[in-house]
Amino acid sequence: MDEKMLIEEITRRVLAALQTEGGSRQDPRIVPVGISVRHIHVSAADLEILYGPGHELTPLRDLYQEGEFAAKEVVALVGPRMRALENVRILGPMRNRTQVEVSRTDTIYLGINPPVRASGNLAGSSPITLVGPKGTLTLSEGAIVANRHIHMNPMDAQRFGVSDNDLVQVEVQGEKGLIFNHVQIRVKDNFRLEMHLDTDDANASGITTGAQARILT
Repeated sequence: MDEKMLIEEITRRVLAALQTEGGSRQDPRIVPVGISVRHIHVSAADLEILYGPGHELTPLRDLYQEGEFAAKEVVALVGPRMRALENVRILGPMRNRTQVEVSRTDTIYLGINPPVRASGNLAGSSPITLVGPKGTLTLSEGAIVANRHIHMNPMDAQRFGVSDNDLVQVEVQGEKGLIFNHVQIRVKDNFRLEMHLDTDDANASGITTGAQARILT
């Protein structure tokens, strides 16, 4: 899994560089796509429960978005069916609240029914249990299916004619190309242009990291 994710990250960076050099001028509505596999964002207090007092995340590799990284630390996810998804990677940096992001297929396996939400919107989300090498943590809420979204900086937003939290329609190109609705725009100064889809959406449209999407409306 780690080797696959590393290859996808290299592919993403190469395609982004090519786009910066001029590829985006051919179609100004094109956005590179990154596929987001199941992962966890963790708080400092919860990390200590899972990995022991004083433990801090150990960076494994940088992610495409500035300041974000995949950590060496992993946990198992356990739902009410007592099935476990093992080696689920923690992403850094640490956050104020622990958040678990899974695909709809994962939720069926685990026996949970989390809502589709934007990152950080955890009120009323699904309970789930995390198992680390030093302890077990049961969250009363925290599991979500992440919504489709596009990261961009203010200059990108101006170019696309969109604003933070706008919902747009996006066409994903490929042999099984699809049009996705309700794609959230997220604007921040240090964001790099990229659309995030989970593995279910990627499989449905037959794409991998490095594919291209086009904002329609």
